[in-house]
Amino acid sequence: MARGLYVLALCAAVVAAAQGGGSNYGVAPGALPEVRGAVQEWPVPTPEFARDPAPAPDGSIYIAVMRGNRIARFHPRDRTFREWTLPSGAQPHGLVVDRQGIVWYTGHGNGTIGMLDPATGEVASHPVPGGGHPHTIVIDDNGLLWFTVQGTDRIGRLDTRSGEVRTWQTSGGPYGIALDRSGGVWFCRLSGDMLGRLDPATGRIEDLPTGKGSGPRRIAAGPDGQLWVTAYGSGQLLKIDPAQRRIVERYPMPAGADGGPYAVTVDSAGRVWANEIRHDTVALFDAQSERFRVIALPSKNVGIRKAIIDAQGRYWYMGSHNGRLGMIE
Repeated sequence: MARGLYVLALCAAVVAAAQGGGSNYGVAPGALPEVRGAVQEWPVPTPEFARDPAPAPDGSIYIAVMRGNRIARFHPRDRTFREWTLPSGAQPHGLVVDRQGIVWYTGHGNGTIGMLDPATGEVASHPVPGGGHPHTIVIDDNGLLWFTVQGTDRIGRLDTRSGEVRTWQTSGGPYGIALDRSGGVWFCRLSGDMLGRLDPATGRIEDLPTGKGSGPRRIAAGPDGQLWVTAYGSGQLLKIDPAQRRIVERYPMPAGADGGPYAVTVDSAGRVWANEIRHDTVALFDAQSERFRVIALPSKNVGIRKAIIDAQGRYWYMGSHNGRLGMIE
């Protein structure tokens, strides 16, 4: 590890993750007083399966350019992009930005958790024991990074203070990941039709079946502590009570069973945003009225695989298929 990384890791240890929603992505999500449904999109410089946007403290949006082996940053104020090249074969998949502005990403191609300091361009990597394909990453209140390893069915943790990486064995193709208020680590087991919950104190993993063919894909924490899951296989939005370890409700998505609900995130007003990847739409769910509002995207074959809410309450998505970063307000 580079010497500078230890200093950065100590700074990152004071990071407080956003418990107000958005799947624990470091920046607390806001809420628009009114969602107009206006959509803007910008072509990214390297549209080689760019994916998984993450907000930064300065208001910029970072994205992982998986097949282009880069990290890109978009500044909403001047609408400009900048890119950084990563080590050969990294193939970044997911990423988060801590409160110091340091970018942490999953090296899906080389089995690492990487770090980029945008101020200096410094890049460093932590190998994940046993390799595999690190997938989605979040950050907790203590600056610990939690991630899924899809290829080898594991959940991992990187302690940014020490650089230690630890993993726990599970099953079912771990995909999306989020944290509950008690410190439990929840993850979607896409091919296992269930959720898992890891208790970091004991190492115990509990199962919560979501139904045959449900294919849970992504999970997000709401401001009331409830969790929301997209059931990709059954076209449903699931509400989870993490304290009781049970599914509270199943809501059929607007496009039906074949809509392909994928990314999910929650704003600070408790509104749930979930896209339906096969229909190029974003469904906004009001948990109070239990009603959906569908926002059609201006592009076709967009390919949203991850989305976030920024501090202002705007919804950001990356079209992996059309190579365009989008924003709804």
